[in-house]
Amino acid sequence: MTSIERTAYPRFIRLITARELHVFFAPSEEERAWAEAATDSDEHWLTLLLALKAYQRMGCFPKAHDVPDQVVEFVRRAAELPEHTLPVYGFGRAASGREP
Repeated sequence: MTSIERTAYPRFIRLITARELHVFFAPSEEERAWAEAATDSDEHWLTLLLALKAYQRMGCFPKAHDVPDQVVEFVRRAAELPEHTLPVYGFGRAASGREP
């Protein structure tokens, strides 16, 4: 039987090894620079890096609650962001540039 990670509906595996974190989720210097230039806060920077790395690994954007805490923590540390930095997945009314 095929593992869930190899199906058309990829998901994060329950236990991610340190090696897998480094191989699949460590942002390169170019990725860090791009994400930093494209965002206006540490929280958005972290969110964009998480989305990028998850997409590269899984081929889709996972839901916010599906990203394991260990991946969030690893990417936050790799980006050298402050410990209190958390990803921000919601957006306000003005995010689209239009009022409802």
